Amino acid sequence: MNQEKVTALEIKINNDYSNIAGMVVFKDGKTLYENYFNECTASSRIHVYSVTKSIVSILFGIAVDKGYIKDINQKVLDFFPDYIVKRRENTIRDVTVKDLLIMTAPYKYKLAPYKKYFTSDDYVKFTLDLLGGRGQIGKFRYAPLIGPDILSGILVKTTGKSVFDFAMENLFSPLGISVKTNLVFHSKEEQLAFNKASNISGWVVDPSGVNTAGWGLTLTPMDMARIGQLYLAGGIWENNQIVSSKWIEESTKEHSRWEKLDLPYGYLWWIDENGYAAMGDGGNVIYVNTKKNIVVSIASFFKPGVTDRIEFIKQYIEPIFENCV
Repeated sequence: MNQEKVTALEIKINNDYSNIAGMVVFKDGKTLYENYFNECTASSRIHVYSVTKSIVSILFGIAVDKGYIKDINQKVLDFFPDYIVKRRENTIRDVTVKDLLIMTAPYKYKLAPYKKYFTSDDYVKFTLDLLGGRGQIGKFRYAPLIGPDILSGILVKTTGKSVFDFAMENLFSPLGISVKTNLVFHSKEEQLAFNKASNISGWVVDPSGVNTAGWGLTLTPMDMARIGQLYLAGGIWENNQIVSSKWIEESTKEHSRWEKLDLPYGYLWWIDENGYAAMGDGGNVIYVNTKKNIVVSIASFFKPGVTDRIEFIKQYIEPIFENCV
């Protein structure tokens, strides 16, 4: 590893990617780089925004492996038999779990009603009320916040456990990842403070106690790297099969595509020509290059309009570490 290039990389981070909190690089399962910025340390925990979605994808894979969920082609409403569908809203009846995982479910909103969402008592019910409508099932529509929570509701229904407890038992604890508690916001100010914090360990829940699926999880950069390494290793961690290689293979290949940006999508993972990535607002990313056996995790504080982190990784990080042994 060329120390001069590493020094140049860190100068670039401080100058051009100044919201980065920490970064970890694995090559062949070994830690080649770990460093922290903005007064953060190895114990700092950052809100990773939509990286949360990819964690939920893993939990769905585990639930499928364990037989809690029989088939992701099941209709969403099969899991909510008591939900009452309004007249003339039959589109919702045909939406499948897979449609939620690959972002091909339609919703009855043009501009996301975030204020109503954040102030609702039940994010799952709120989202079910917006599912369907006149949109076409099968057409990609990325749902940043309002949409994925239905998946949390399905996990709760099928496993009989909270998403937090299921994740702790089957994913976090086996990987040595510490997520301390469920988080409840009592005000807008608390949520805004959470987005800027580096010392809060937890996963947001709505007032009914269901964990968010599209945002709301805090992780360290090393936690994120471990998630990436788990997938790179075919779901095996310390000789234990955490999630099946079959699920990983299926979830990290293209099932849909955001045509506007020409971005292929798997099961809540973005697909790349060299592998795949979990990405969240502000430049949070777990990047897995399956061809070079590299995992890069970057935790970042929120900042609007950040520069593309995947291009940053390919241009400035991989050339430094790809030939290291």
